[in-house]
Amino acid sequence: MSEFDEQLREIIPRLRRFAVSLTRNSSSADDLVQASLERALSAWGEKRADGDLRAWLFSILYRQFLDAHRRSRRYARMLEFFTGRDDAEPSVERTVIAQSTLQAFDRLPTEQRALLLMVSVEGLTYKEVAEILDVPTGTVMSRLSRARQALRQLSDGEISSPSLRILK
Repeated sequence: MSEFDEQLREIIPRLRRFAVSLTRNSSSADDLVQASLERALSAWGEKRADGDLRAWLFSILYRQFLDAHRRSRRYARMLEFFTGRDDAEPSVERTVIAQSTLQAFDRLPTEQRALLLMVSVEGLTYKEVAEILDVPTGTVMSRLSRARQALRQLSDGEISSPSLRILK
């Protein structure tokens, strides 16, 4: 057995203990440890040779937890925004606004809907979206800005359908 395997066998229970303390759920902790180890193995070339393996793995696990937590909060906010549900009984006005926004969202072009979902619901970074779409990050930012503006205009009833610019 290699030295790396031995170190990993010693660290995994500690990672799991840390993950349980963060997630407060053993199955979520196991998922978090697994995702962190996958991320570490895929980024193995970026690890400093003289760096502490334990510290590196703990930092990856913590960042994975924070990212997942942010995504889930973003998703809950979007779900609340689109459905009009929250802990309190929603007002009629809030329900109408949420339904109007959902209808406006459905009227957006597929590309704009996908972009809004990737960034706002899934919590992907602009860089990640740029890689997915194979476009520069600045293009993602400008397209997202136009998508948000179109959604606001559709929600406010300013335009009947979003205008698309044809670029050559």
